[in-house]
Amino acid sequence: MSHAAETGAAPSASAGRIAAGLAAAVLAAVVANAVIAVLALAAGASDGFLPLQASSYIALTVIGVLAGAAGWAAVRRWSRRPTAVLRLLVPAVVAVSLLPDIAMFFTAMQPNTTALGVIALMMMHVATAAVAVPLFAWALPLPTRR
Repeated sequence: MSHAAETGAAPSASAGRIAAGLAAAVLAAVVANAVIAVLALAAGASDGFLPLQASSYIALTVIGVLAGAAGWAAVRRWSRRPTAVLRLLVPAVVAVSLLPDIAMFFTAMQPNTTALGVIALMMMHVATAAVAVPLFAWALPLPTRR
């Protein structure tokens, strides 16, 4: 069975659409991460665990969304098969982003680390990708298959 070829260049995206998509992705990811942090703290995670403090996760969420958007745009621009590349790349990047979190289970790299705090942090990485990817697809659409 052969895969359908993707057609030509990616559809154009206006600056306004891109800005709206990025703003929505940042806002949605920050809200999702705030909910995760609040729930984790209410469930007993240490409030001294820096990744669960708003000053930390907001800045890192913004950086993560912008980096993800830059990667999406680069793949969209230079790959001949951006959908196929992103289908593999997005989960791989999320998996790699979890490695430092997993390392926290076994080291004292962060003060006040608890299993609950680390699980919440891992959930934040997944939530950020889960809300950002559909918004990237809207703001920076990929070529459609024939």
